[in-house]
Parts: sequence; structure tokens; C-alpha cells
Amino acid sequence: MKNPNRETVSKLEALPNIGKVIASDLRLIGINNPKDLIGQSPFNLHDKLCIEKKKEIDPCMIDVFMAVIDFMEGEEPLPWWEFTQKRKQILKQE
Repeated sequence: MKNPNRETVSKLEALPNIGKVIASDLRLIGINNPKDLIGQSPFNLHDKLCIEKKKEIDPCMIDVFMAVIDFMEGEEPLPWWEFTQKRKQILKQE
């Protein structure tokens, strides 16, 4: 599948690493357009999702959020698991 143009993409489901379920999760926490991801904190999005769903969401969702925010902020699309180590390093520092 061809990567979407981050300047014109309008559907969350068209983003790399985002399918119907995660797009639905993003809408649940107020992210309705791909451009809404720009400047967001993946950790804050994860916290909001945990609150909305009233349960602890797998921390790998942070990796997905990191990947899609990174893409929307201008980086090349990478699979979400490429961000796992970065997430672990950040959490280790806190």
C-alpha cells in the first residue's frame, strides 16, 4: 500500500499503522483528523485512552501513537514496533 500524503490525508484509517479499531480509539479521545495528531504527546493520548476505556491499555499503543505522530510531523513512516525501545527509554528516565 502506498503511503498517504500527510498534507492531504483526511482519514485516520489511511495513516500507516492505523486500522479501524485504532482509528475508533483515536476518535474516542478527540483525534478526528490526521492533522489533530501534530504536536500531541503519545503518552498523554495513551493516558486519555485508558481513562475513556476505564482500563489499562497495552503500552504498545504508545508505540503506535509515537509512529503516527512522527509520520504526521514529517518523518518517514515506520512500523510501530520500531518505537518500542524509544518508549522504554523514555519511561525509564521518568
